[in-house]
Amino acid sequence: PGIFERLHCSGFHDFGNFFRQIFTDPLQHIQAAGERGLRLTRQLLSFSRREAIEPQVLDLNRTVTDLSHMLRRVLGEDIELVLSLAGDLHRIKIDPSQMEQVIINLAVNARDAMPRGGKLTLETANVVVERDPGTHDTAMLPGSYVRLSVTDTGIGMSEAVRAHLFEPFFTTKEQGEGTGLGLPTVYGIVKQNQGHVKVASEIDKGTTFDIYFLPTHEPPLPDPAPAPDPSAIDLPSGTETILLVEDEAAVRRLAAQVLGERGYQVLVARDGHDAIRLARTHGGPIDLLLTDVVMPGMNGKELVAHILAIHPNVHVLY
Repeated sequence: PGIFERLHCSGFHDFGNFFRQIFTDPLQHIQAAGERGLRLTRQLLSFSRREAIEPQVLDLNRTVTDLSHMLRRVLGEDIELVLSLAGDLHRIKIDPSQMEQVIINLAVNARDAMPRGGKLTLETANVVVERDPGTHDTAMLPGSYVRLSVTDTGIGMSEAVRAHLFEPFFTTKEQGEGTGLGLPTVYGIVKQNQGHVKVASEIDKGTTFDIYFLPTHEPPLPDPAPAPDPSAIDLPSGTETILLVEDEAAVRRLAAQVLGERGYQVLVARDGHDAIRLARTHGGPIDLLLTDVVMPGMNGKELVAHILAIHPNVHVLY
């Protein structure tokens, strides 16, 4: 009763909306972060295999807005994030994960330039270039562009540092604190998409990266079909016994709960030694060993050898 009393006093008269706010919003953020991770992982694989990218007609404002939640966590509480987005921004054509990589790398670079805190501003605008504004590449042709400006209030950099800024493995950080690949990756992505980069910086006066892209007049892709209703999906179930081994408590609890709800008997172990004890004392068969690979004391591969010696017919899923 006390909880409901406090909720009522706080103005939550519609409890349906209240609980929807509590549970739906975090789940949407989780889903968005997962999809973003999927795209970034695919892009890393594409780079390593030199595969073709997948340019799409992109709303840069939406990309910046969607990333802002994650950027605030990356930047930390002592850095203010400010968005200044043009209302009539033209679309650009670029692989979405590449655009996200550009923004994240520039934000991380800015964070490292503000060890005592500061302000990071992301600004978008439609601009008309009449002459080359001094980009770090071949001459920029006059015309219309979409500009993304990333400005920090950090320590800035000297002209000598700016001259080497986009060289692979060049870094001003201490050994082991940076790879020197963040800004070269930004430069490579921008050039791959026929864009241009301009850098303005002064010692103790901050830095601004201006990224220029050509606007596109292609129509955006239609929105994807809505996902099926989870309540309508017939999830598989079973009655077998699963030995679950996971040292991360939150992951262990969630996995045990999901498997248990599907009808499986779950033996839960926090590490390899705990799993061996359970395997020896369990009175019946164990149908599946579901184990983490990297764990303290004994890894998954070593554990499998011990469990197979006790239950030779067990299936293994890493």
